[in-house]
Formats: sequence, C-alpha cells, structure tokens
Amino acid sequence: MMDRREFLLTAGAAGVALALPSGARAQNTPPRARDAASFYVDAQGGLDGFDQPEEGRYVPGARLIEAIRQRRIDLVSATIAPVGNGPDRYRDAVEGVASWDRLIAEHSTLLAKVESAADIRAAKAAGKVGLVYNFQDTTPLEADAAKVDTFATLGVKMIQLTYNKRNLAGDGCLERANAGLSDFGRELVARINRAKVVLDLSHAGQRTQAEGIAASSAPPSITHSGCRALVDLPRNTWDAEMRALAQKGGVFGVYLMPFLRARGQPGREDLLRHLDHAVNVCGEDHVGIGTDNPFLGYRLNDEMRAEHRRFFEDRQRRGIAAPGEAADVYNFVEGYNAGDRYDRIAADLARRGWSGARIDKVLGNNFVRLFGEVWG
Repeated sequence: MMDRREFLLTAGAAGVALALPSGARAQNTPPRARDAASFYVDAQGGLDGFDQPEEGRYVPGARLIEAIRQRRIDLVSATIAPVGNGPDRYRDAVEGVASWDRLIAEHSTLLAKVESAADIRAAKAAGKVGLVYNFQDTTPLEADAAKVDTFATLGVKMIQLTYNKRNLAGDGCLERANAGLSDFGRELVARINRAKVVLDLSHAGQRTQAEGIAASSAPPSITHSGCRALVDLPRNTWDAEMRALAQKGGVFGVYLMPFLRARGQPGREDLLRHLDHAVNVCGEDHVGIGTDNPFLGYRLNDEMRAEHRRFFEDRQRRGIAAPGEAADVYNFVEGYNAGDRYDRIAADLARRGWSGARIDKVLGNNFVRLFGEVWG
C-alpha cells in the first residue's frame, strides 16, 4: 500500500485512478500549431512524471518537463482527496491541499495553482501547466456543508457530489434505488454555487444528475463520462441529462476509459464516436475532455498488469467497481495512452471533418469558458 503522501501524489485521480509507472514512449506526434487563445484542458486527470531522487521529495522528470515546454497540456484538474466513506476524510483532504501547494511552490517555474480565469491565462503565458484542485466526493466535508467555504478558500475549485455509491448528498450511479439528491445534497449545491466552485455531477445517478442540474444556479459540469445512448453502462450519461447540462451552460467531458465500449479495451474510434455524439446532443460549445488518466500515460507490462488486477479486485471488494471495469481491461484508450494524446485527438478529429474552431472548443476552450463563468 502507498503511504499517505504517495497516495496524494499518485498519477491520475488520487484514490480513484491506479498509480502505475508512466509510459516509456516519448511524445512523437509534432505539437499542433495553436494560437494564444486556445487551451488544452483535462477536466479530470492527473499530473504524473515525477521522480523521487530523495525520500519524500517529488521532482519533475525530463519527460514531464519536455511535455510542459511543448504545451502538450495547459490545465489539469486533479483529485486531491480520497473517495468513499472512511475515517479522516477531512484530514486527508487538508493534507492533499498542503502536499500539492508545497509541490507547486518547489517547482514554480513549471507548475501553477489555478483558482481564477486570470490564473489560467497567467499560467499559460508563463509556460506553466495550471493545476485545479478537485474532490470526486463530498465525504471530505464530513457532513458539514460549511466546509465547502473552507476548502474553496484553500483553493478547491471543483467538487463532485457523489462517487458511484450513495453518500449523504445523494445516490451515485451504482445505486439501484436511483433516489436522487438528498436535502443535504441540495444544501451542498447551493453552498457550492455561492462559493463559486464548479459543481461536478460525474459518477452520480441519473436522478442525482438531473436534480443537481436543475438545482444549480451556476453552469454545472459532468467532467468525465461517456454517452449512454452509445454504451449502456452506469458510468455513462443519458442524452436527456447531457442536453439539460448544456442548456444550463455546462460542459460535458468525455473520458478515456473502458466504459466507451461494452466490453474489451477501447480504441481511438470509440472515443471519437462518443465525442461526435456528445457534440450532436449538447452542441459544440458544451463538450470537453476529462481523461481520467495520468498525463503521460501507462506502461503496459507484467508489473502493470498485476497491479491493475489488484486494483480492480480491491475496487470489487469495496463495492465501487462499475460495470465495464475488468481485471484485463485497462484504464486508457489504445492510441491515446501518452502525453501527446491531445495532438493525436486533434489530428484524428480534423480527419473526421471537424473545423479547427470546434477542435479548440472541445479540447479545452469550453472548459476555460465554464471555469471563468463560475470562478470569475
């Protein structure tokens, strides 16, 4: 098991994604020519590629440094606290903030903490990758809605209500009852709106999503999901909720996860058809990407396969593994398992007939617009 600090600095969403070695392959797709107004945004991901030359210290490795210099990504929203019910959730979250604050301060020429639209622009202008802190569960609040304001002050700028199962806020997507938001959940939505924090409804049940969208006074998000009309798995989202999200001004993020197909390892065509469908349902101003992957990707080897099996079996044991997950299906899309994935996706979408303006919107500009509207 990882120690607490390692847990908080895993590659990918802390406590959710599997901490595995980064992919060995260097970026080999030439960086796409982009103007100063375009952004590459991962609305749910992880910044990996750190080395540990000394115990307890994390230093950006050469591949991460080069990828940042090449502008392979401009902004990453990373989970900094564990999910699910358990002890010390508030403490874990506070330590997560402190750990990432320290890491950013130690490497301030490469990394920037982002809490406003101005911060997004400043980070890119300085050649840094911006980091947004998020929660993928409301359990760090420990049943106290006022802690939304505490964490907003500490820089947590996106909060997801539920993670797969039921919590005090409402039902996750794996709850058969589909009971929707609780009264406490409605209180949290109001608090999140007032604190100018982005409301994320990923991993939520259908009614929780629908009621959360309706209750929110600010544009909400579903940062990492897929289209359930294409693949009927509970981690994916129905068209009705996607459409309602867009009508509220929100953004629907498509992930690079196994749920993009009914079974087996997803490939490039799976992601592209979900993006096509999402744009058809939501409109090109309301779709983005939240990979749910580490930035530099996974190395597929025997060690990774064994670790993934242990990870999947642990999720099964805790009851949070979703249909579509499997011991032999890995959490990436073949062809996009590297730090140059956004440039590859852009090239594939262009071959599909997408305009450059639409590509820019979906690969980042839509989420930048949403963040600016909510954060100010």
